[in-house]
Amino acid sequence: MAQLLVVDDEASIGHALRQLFEYEGHAVRVARSGAEALALVEDRPPDVIFLDVKMPGMDGLEVLERLRARDPSSVVVMISGHGTIDTAVEATRKGAFDFLEKPLDSNRVLVTLRNALAVRGLAERVERLESEVESRYEIVGASFAIRWVLERVERVAPTEARVLITGENGTGKELVARAIHRLSPRRDKPFVEVNCAAIPSELIESELFGHIKGSFTGAVADRAGKFEQAHGGTLFLDEVGDMSLAAQAKVLRALEQGVITRVGSSKPVHVDVRVVAATNKNLEQLIREGRFREDLYYRLNVVPIEIPPLRQRREDIPMLVRHFAARLQQTDGVPRREFSQEALERLQELDWPGNVRELRNTVERLLILARGNPIDRADVELLVGGPQGGGGVGVGVAQAATFQEFREQAERAFLLQKLREHNWNVAETARALAMPRSNLYKKIERFGLVRERAD
Repeated sequence: MAQLLVVDDEASIGHALRQLFEYEGHAVRVARSGAEALALVEDRPPDVIFLDVKMPGMDGLEVLERLRARDPSSVVVMISGHGTIDTAVEATRKGAFDFLEKPLDSNRVLVTLRNALAVRGLAERVERLESEVESRYEIVGASFAIRWVLERVERVAPTEARVLITGENGTGKELVARAIHRLSPRRDKPFVEVNCAAIPSELIESELFGHIKGSFTGAVADRAGKFEQAHGGTLFLDEVGDMSLAAQAKVLRALEQGVITRVGSSKPVHVDVRVVAATNKNLEQLIREGRFREDLYYRLNVVPIEIPPLRQRREDIPMLVRHFAARLQQTDGVPRREFSQEALERLQELDWPGNVRELRNTVERLLILARGNPIDRADVELLVGGPQGGGGVGVGVAQAATFQEFREQAERAFLLQKLREHNWNVAETARALAMPRSNLYKKIERFGLVRERAD
C-alpha cells in the first residue's frame, strides 16, 4: 500500500482521485493549498504526490520547487487544466516526474502512478538517487524524452503493429526493440535480430529468406532464413536503410502476404512474424534518392519511435553512469568505485557523439584506469576529455585529424598520467618508464605539460 498525497484546490478533483486511489488499495491524503501540502509532507512524507499547477496563493510550480529542495527524491506528478508546452517543460525542469492534463483519464492516471511507484521503489533500493530513475527493460533515465519513449513502448507492445525505431548510433534502438518483444504476446517466442548493414548485399536475401542446397556457390545444404527462425515471434531488422532494393521487394511481399520464398526455390513458406525495424538513416531522403521503397516505408512505419541522443537528455547521465558501474562490477569484475559529483557533472558537459554506447565504454575505462576512489573530475579530464586545450585521452584523441596527431595526443595523455601517478617527480617517472630523464624533460617541454595547482 502506497502513501499518496493529492494537492488541488478543486474539491471535486481531490475527491475523485481519493476514490480512484483508495479503490486500488492506497492510503490517500488530500490538501487544498500549497501551504497545507507542505505541512502534510513535513508530517509524513508520501510516496507520490499529485500536485495541481494553478492554485490560489502558492502555485504548484512553487510548491514543486520547495518539495524538491526539501527532498530531491520526491516523486511529483503535476496536473493542470490549462496545460501548455511551456508549463510542462518548466515542471519537468524543476523535477516533476510527469505532467497530466485535465480532464484526467483514470487509466492514464493509474499508469502514471504505477510508473511513479516503480521509480520510488528503485530510488529507495539504490540509496536515494538524486532524481527519479526509470530502469524498466534496461532503459535507464528519468528525463521527459526517455519517459515518452517508454510510454510509447508500453502502448504499442501489446499490439501487432509494426514499429520503426529511429535514432543515432548508440542510442539504444535494440533495447527498445527487445522491450517491445518482452511486453508483447509473443514474448515466449523467438526474438531474431538481423543487422542489415553487416551482411553483404549479395547474401542479405539468403540471410532473411533462407536458401536451398545448390542455389549458389557455398549453399551445401538447405537453410532456413531469419523470417522462418522468427516464426511466431519478433523479427528485428536493424539498420533497415542498408537493405538492397531487391531484398526490400521480398520483405514487402512477406509483410503483405505472410509468405517468403527461399533463394533457389519456388515453394512458398508461410510465416507469422512481427517486424520491428530500426535505422539511423533518413528513410524519407533515401526514398527521394530512389534507394528505399516508399511502399515498404509505409508498411514499416506504422508506429514510429524516435530515440533521443544522449546530448538531449544529459540529466540522465548520472543514472546511466551508476547503472553501468553496478552492472560492470557485477558481471565483468571491474573494481568497485564511486563517482564524485564533480566527475558526474563533467561527464554531463560532454557531447557524447557515440551516445549511450560510448558512455558505457567510458564508464568501464574509468573504473579500470582511474587512480582513486571516488573517481573525480581530474580522472574524467585525463581519461575522457579535458577542458578546452586540455589533454584528455577520450574526446581529444577521437577528434585527431591524422594518425600522427592521434599518436601525439595519446602520448601526451599517457605522460601526464604517469607524472601525476609519481606526484610529478620526474626522476621517478623516468625510472618507471625506463626512459632517460633528459628525454622526459624534452617531452614535458614539447607537450607543454604543467603541474596542476592544488586548490
